[in-house]
Amino acid sequence: MIKAVLDTNVYISAIIFGGNPRAIIELCINNMVDTYTSSLILLEIAQKLQSKFLWNRTDVALAIKTISKTSKVIVPQQKFNVVNEDPTDNKIIECAVAASASFIVTGDRHLLSLEKFKGIKIVSPKDFLSFVS
Repeated sequence: MIKAVLDTNVYISAIIFGGNPRAIIELCINNMVDTYTSSLILLEIAQKLQSKFLWNRTDVALAIKTISKTSKVIVPQQKFNVVNEDPTDNKIIECAVAASASFIVTGDRHLLSLEKFKGIKIVSPKDFLSFVS
């Protein structure tokens, strides 16, 4: 089974816009991909849905609950300072290392520019789908 950590922007895109990110979520729901997340990632998703998309608390809570059911919520033990341009992105790397993930799936250019970290491939949603299909 492929293990992946999805960046906040992948979840948000799946929820709001669909496309390749939604196709990845469908793979997770159908148990074709194991996804991992952390409380910091879930918190960022909640904050973005509320502040940027003006979701109410009930809808945000439902989205977070749904993500928590389809992903394994883990607690990263190591801190990394790899993404200097946007240090908040380090939580994605920390989660992926803790999960022993094979992939980080993101649309974030700061993470994509790394291409790989500790053997974890960092790819776009489109590229990830080409690996799993």
